[in-house]
Formats: sequence, C-alpha cells, structure tokens
Amino acid sequence: MKQWIAFWSILVKDARCYYLKPPNISWALIFPLAWTGMFFIKSGTGLDSVMTLLPGVVSLSILFGTTSLLAVAVTFEKRGRSFERLLLAPIPLEVLMLAKTSGAILFGIANAFVPLAIAACFADLSHVAWAATVPAVVLIAVASAFLALFIAVSVSEVFEAQTFSNFFRFPMIFLCGLFFPLAKLPVFLRPLSYLLPVTYGADILHEAIHTAGTMPLALDFGMLCGFCVVLFALSLRNIRRRWIL
Repeated sequence: MKQWIAFWSILVKDARCYYLKPPNISWALIFPLAWTGMFFIKSGTGLDSVMTLLPGVVSLSILFGTTSLLAVAVTFEKRGRSFERLLLAPIPLEVLMLAKTSGAILFGIANAFVPLAIAACFADLSHVAWAATVPAVVLIAVASAFLALFIAVSVSEVFEAQTFSNFFRFPMIFLCGLFFPLAKLPVFLRPLSYLLPVTYGADILHEAIHTAGTMPLALDFGMLCGFCVVLFALSLRNIRRRWIL
C-alpha cells in the first residue's frame, strides 16, 4: 500500500509540475499537428488521404507527447539534486522509475486521441480495429517514455537531453514508416528502420486503421514489448551504476 501511495504521489507531482503546463501541452500537440497540416496540404484532404496519414500522425503525437518533457524534467531534477533525494525513497527502484514515467505515458496516450478525434470529423472510423489500435498506442507510449528515461539518465545537462532526444525523434519521422512506406526508403537505410521501436507501432496502426501493415502483428507487438523491456532495463542499469552502486 505504501508503494502505491508513493507511486501516486510522484505521478501527481510530475503531472502538476511538468505535464500540465500550457507551453508543454502546446509543444507536444502543435508540432505533430503542424506536420499533419503540411502533409494534408501536399496530398489533399480526401477520405483516403485522412486514413493514410492518420497512423503516422498518431504515432508522432505519442512520440513527442512522451519525450518532450520526461527527458528534460528528469535532467532538471538531477541538476537540482532532487533526483538523488528521490532515489533514497524506501521503494524499489523499478517502482520509482515506473512512477516517473507513468505521467509521460498517460500524456502520450492522451495525445494519441487528439488526431483520432479530429479525424473522426472528416472520416468514418467505424472500420478501425480498436482491439489492435489501443494496445499499440499504449505500447508506443511506453517505449517512447522508456527511451526518454534512458536519454535522461545518460546525460548531465538539459541541452544534452534535448539534443539527444532530437537525435532519435527527427530521424524516426522519416525512417519509421509514419508517412512514407519503408519499401520506398533507400536499401541502406532500411536496416536502421527496424532498430527503432516506433516502426513496429506505426505498422500496427497502419494495419488497424488503413489495412496497410507490412509485418505480422505478432512480430510488431513482440518487438515493441522487447524494446520496452530493453530500454527500461538499460535505464535502471545506468541509474544503479551512476547513483546507487
């Protein structure tokens, strides 16, 4: 019970201090929507265009919603030494880090439904396979949050966290099949696509929303789960090595 109280307290504190601030919400939402508008202007606003772009926009909204704040927030706490004090809390490190990432995960999931709600005004979403869409949204948010956590515990300064985050995020826009099929990428770039977790999440959403997936759903879900486990384990290893051991 004490662990759950601590978990909830950390989640509420992070949401109040970081995730619910207007500038943060605007950055996480406006950037993906700006990309959406750019692609709509280029390709038109027909029904097929909406459904083709929707999986990429949802994935992008989750990615930026989860990573925009978590990496910077943890880095700020490290500079203020409040992160070290948090590590002294009498709860398991795994529970502590899940509490730190849960706010970003929930924020990313909420972001995913913004473009879905907008798309519902222009297209019929009744044929969308929600049984695959919802788990994919959750797993993309978890993988993105754990990626942000890994970045945050690997650097020392805020500008380093921002630079490192963009080093991963911006290539994902072009390499993960969000708006361009992987088959259209140059052959030498395709192996990089399969090393990025969003590739598999976007493929699930393409299959669920537009019936245009390229890989088996079992492989997509398995790889996403694998990325979540590996990124979380690497983050815990860095924390133990730099602060605990």
